[in-house]
Amino acid sequence: MSRRLRSEVPEGSPRWATRRAQWRALGLTDDDLTKPKIAIVNSSSGLAPCFAHLDPVAAAVKRSVEAAGGVGFEIRTVAPTDFIMSAGRGGGHVLSSRDLLAADIEAVVEGAQLDGMVCLASCDKTTPGQLMAAARTDVPTLVLACGYQSCGRLDNGERVDIEEVFLRAGGLRFGGITVDGLCDLSERAITGPGVCTGMGTANSMHIVAEALGMTLPGTAPVRANGETMWRAVEASGEAIVRAVREDRRPRTIMTPGAFANAVMAVLAVSGSINCVKHLQAIARESGAEIDVYRLFEKYADTIRPLAAVRPNGEDGIEEFEDAGGALAVLKQLGEALEGDAVTVTGDTMADRVARAVVKDERVIRPLSDPRGDHPTVVVVRGSLAPDTAIVKLSVTEERPATFEGTARVFDDAPSAIAAIEGGGVRPGDVLVLRGLGPVGTPGMGMASQTVFALNGAGLTERVAVVTDGQLSGLVNKGIVVGEVQPEGVLPGPLGVVEDGDPISIDLAARRVDLLVDERELERRHAERPPHQVPGDSSGWLSVYARSVEPLHRGATLRGNDLPPSDRSTNAARAHRA
Repeated sequence: MSRRLRSEVPEGSPRWATRRAQWRALGLTDDDLTKPKIAIVNSSSGLAPCFAHLDPVAAAVKRSVEAAGGVGFEIRTVAPTDFIMSAGRGGGHVLSSRDLLAADIEAVVEGAQLDGMVCLASCDKTTPGQLMAAARTDVPTLVLACGYQSCGRLDNGERVDIEEVFLRAGGLRFGGITVDGLCDLSERAITGPGVCTGMGTANSMHIVAEALGMTLPGTAPVRANGETMWRAVEASGEAIVRAVREDRRPRTIMTPGAFANAVMAVLAVSGSINCVKHLQAIARESGAEIDVYRLFEKYADTIRPLAAVRPNGEDGIEEFEDAGGALAVLKQLGEALEGDAVTVTGDTMADRVARAVVKDERVIRPLSDPRGDHPTVVVVRGSLAPDTAIVKLSVTEERPATFEGTARVFDDAPSAIAAIEGGGVRPGDVLVLRGLGPVGTPGMGMASQTVFALNGAGLTERVAVVTDGQLSGLVNKGIVVGEVQPEGVLPGPLGVVEDGDPISIDLAARRVDLLVDERELERRHAERPPHQVPGDSSGWLSVYARSVEPLHRGATLRGNDLPPSDRSTNAARAHRA
């Protein structure tokens, strides 16, 4: 006897009758009511090219689901896009929209008791939000990477993409480029729909989804509207309907072994540092006791970068895809790979890599012959970051392993940028930028523009940055210690740093330390007023600030039965312990 679908309700009941009335009005038949009902999760939006091509994709997935014997329902979510939505409230709506997206999915899929979902993955926050929802609802899920945008060329043939625009804009005030030149770059940088080119957060998270086993094999990263993407679209219906019928759920796929594979993949491709908190959030939603930060620390000693895609090296994302993409990287991990991890299609990761082909070992090296000799995503700790912080390094670019300087403290990014442009930040300084954490902004602000302003001023290698803010996955310049925890507005050392304090960064030892006497720090803590959570209780960001967990738990919205002041007190006790 076949298993009853969760979308089915007893025939003749009031709920059956009302659902039947609604769905018959949409053209469904009584036979359709007994089929697997699949949510097609679409974050289509006219705000950015990341999402501009998703509506035809959603329609094609619906046809694929119906051809496989299911019924597809397109559902919409918030569509977070960093470059556009970081303009308001200090960028706080960017990370916080990840969790809003997960709630969007949960509300519909759980409320309607749908049987499975196909998630159209696009910009930075959609993939982690979708995977968080999959882990939370534990409904059979297939992630479909919808591809990266094409980029243009300058008159001299030089490649130009969104990273180049972002980077060069920092030099506008220092004569490194003119407004006309910047306009020329921005007009040529993007020539089609899809996510940012390069190994930024979007492509990194698409690779993470494949490494977790939540995609069809060999489908990340892909060209938007390319042949590989459309083949995956055509195959998606059969894959998700089979996963529903065989009851293959995300929590049986996203196991500790799968998370280990994802962490190794990020290290191997020199992926975005934002993958760390996103993976931790997915693990948290799955209920698994997995410390992703510890996994990055563990594998940093053995997994070296096997690829060097911009901004980590000179290879383009197109070359990386053509060389075999994520699946080729997983194959090159060899015996380090957790091959027993099961995937959404039912085969194991070992089965998948056995069929994979590495088409260009110059682009995707074997583990025995890596592209670089050091980890590129480095978790650091120390007296200035008791809970953790993250440093991103280039694959090939040499940087100082240590930096010691004096603090120049700023509580918002505009003030820091103004000081850089006015000559107030000098070689030997450690620019401390705080107040950009999940609670402080709230929602977590972007520190990237400050880093690019330093680059434009020619200070990248002579001024270090320590911040509780997040960084674009395209940031790969200088010595930048990001996502310091505890964040500056909560009790902890970052909040009491003062101008002139000596700070030491030692990447080899993976430490960042505030070299100030303990008694002096105790005095500063005692005199510091407690942080007040924003009082506008009607706004989303206020809800987020009152509910968000620390970054080392993924910054998920799991609530807390303690008021914010008590949370801060408990955090302070933990940091001093």
